[in-house]
Amino acid sequence: MSKVQNWDADAKVAVATTVNGIPAACSVETRSLLVNMIRRDLRLTGTHVGCDTTQCGACTVLLNGRATKSCTALALEADGASIRTIEGVATDTELHPIQRAFHEHHGLQCGYCTPGMIMMALDILTRHPRPTEEQVRHDIEGNICRCTGYENIVKSIMAAGEELHARGLAAQDPAWR
Repeated sequence: MSKVQNWDADAKVAVATTVNGIPAACSVETRSLLVNMIRRDLRLTGTHVGCDTTQCGACTVLLNGRATKSCTALALEADGASIRTIEGVATDTELHPIQRAFHEHHGLQCGYCTPGMIMMALDILTRHPRPTEEQVRHDIEGNICRCTGYENIVKSIMAAGEELHARGLAAQDPAWR
């Protein structure tokens, strides 16, 4: 007869991570989602919850430099990891070139999807510093915008890539500041 191990989903565990370059620690339930830890425990509400099923991408953050839909990642996965949210993209006085491009090329309307789109754009431009339109369209397929029709979002990402390239910078390079 095999033994069944009881798993207490309500048990709390410590998660130590770095969020937007700052060490952070919190205690979360073992079943807590990363998006809930970010919004509730760390009080960073720029990461939005849209669908809870990885369909919309509004919850996209960078986990160890890669775009991750935080609504289906466990908070425990962030233990020892680096998280970057929309709050960690700009400086106190200057928008990141991607944010500036979204503003200049009208890559947003209501703004609900924008944080997730910008985080995805950081990932895209890290992997493809000068992406083709086809690459951008392919890579944003998992991020839904119900307002813009994507034309200006694609233009924004491509323009940001060109600006970063012209300045000799990588998308996630802190030297853009």
